Amino acid sequence: MHTLKSTLALRLLTSIIIMVPGKYNTWLAVQMGTKAVLCCPCIPPSVLILTSWKIHLRDKPLCTISLNRETNETGKNNCTDGRISWASRPDQNPELQIHPVSMSHEGDYRCEMGTTDGNFERTYHLQVLVPPEVTLSLGKNRTVECRAIAGRPAAQIFWAPEGDCVTGKEYQDNGTVTTRSRCHYPDGNVSTVTCLVSHLTGNRSQSIDLLRSDIVMPPASLCLLRISLAILGLLFFQMNFVIAFSSSMKNVMGI
Repeated sequence: MHTLKSTLALRLLTSIIIMVPGKYNTWLAVQMGTKAVLCCPCIPPSVLILTSWKIHLRDKPLCTISLNRETNETGKNNCTDGRISWASRPDQNPELQIHPVSMSHEGDYRCEMGTTDGNFERTYHLQVLVPPEVTLSLGKNRTVECRAIAGRPAAQIFWAPEGDCVTGKEYQDNGTVTTRSRCHYPDGNVSTVTCLVSHLTGNRSQSIDLLRSDIVMPPASLCLLRISLAILGLLFFQMNFVIAFSSSMKNVMGI
């Protein structure tokens, strides 16, 4: 099980910029369903000749979006995803917008700018984050299971207090990962446990009362109990009705 310190260190790496003269490389993590805006190098418009975005997505041909400053004409080549577009007027602002971000948008986005002073470029290596769904359930013999379902990247699970735990991961075809952790608490002095889920999209926690295990019934037994109570209630109602009816008849007959 990873430490919380390593998780915090990983979170600091969600956006890293490496600068080389004329070139910028940025590793950027964006949550699915949000809007991402990618910037080009800061170049004065007066020296710009051509601006183009070259987009490399997984299992797709190269997509190119361009603006010729001299003719003020825009162009697209092999770009079929309408969620990827100029953020505003490209002659005023060459930023690229992705809205909403989906897992299919993971890849490389490079802005190339041709100027009278040379060429400049900035590349984004975009990673898409998917927040996991967190569930916590109580099993038999003081065993608790916490699941972080379909996260990207895989979530990490911690327990408070720590117990006898086994943690594993299930990898899905779409690139998401479900982290499952099952803990046993043989110590009867532990009454409440908390599952802490750490993820780049944010931390979540859920707590559960172990003492509930003494009163939780299986669904079949609970169903039989409800039926029995319903039958007893009906019999009680019928008995009261018979007694009340007999009393009223005696009053009528003067008995």
